[in-house]
Amino acid sequence: MATPSKTLWLSALLFASLALSAQAAFWRCELPGGVYMVSIPSISSVSTHEYVVGGVARVTELTIGTNSAVVARFYYLEPMVPKTSITMGQTVIDKVQQYATEGATRAGVEEVWKKVVKDYPVTTHAHTVEYRLDSLDQVKKLQTSLEGACHTGKETQIKLTADENADPLSGSGSGN
Repeated sequence: MATPSKTLWLSALLFASLALSAQAAFWRCELPGGVYMVSIPSISSVSTHEYVVGGVARVTELTIGTNSAVVARFYYLEPMVPKTSITMGQTVIDKVQQYATEGATRAGVEEVWKKVVKDYPVTTHAHTVEYRLDSLDQVKKLQTSLEGACHTGKETQIKLTADENADPLSGSGSGN
């Protein structure tokens, strides 16, 4: 017959082993703007959608909802650049955009369109963590990685680096 102290010790050992085996797997995403990590079982929704802001930018967004109050947003902002049917005019518009990007790079200034911009209190997103991505391809890579982690329940890590070939003004990326 087991003594109360042995029963208590065995119960504690069993509880500890169950707790270790039941540890949640995490999905971890490392980006130039920070790191986001979430317990896979706590993910309640994953969505992607596209919308236009003020007629000047197209946003493609991946949103992760969890069983907490925090929502994660990963988005790619594509300026809606004026297009002209006249080849010469379009060449001038493209060249001006190229010079603006090159000038900011040479000056060592990180372009404002590469950062998440919040105008408090107008655009406050309470309980929202936001990450700005460099290309539409990065949104798709995150979605594929996240869906895989949710389906398998396995620990998953993804690292996205700055897409050096992305043109933030025209919205074209390298696809890397």
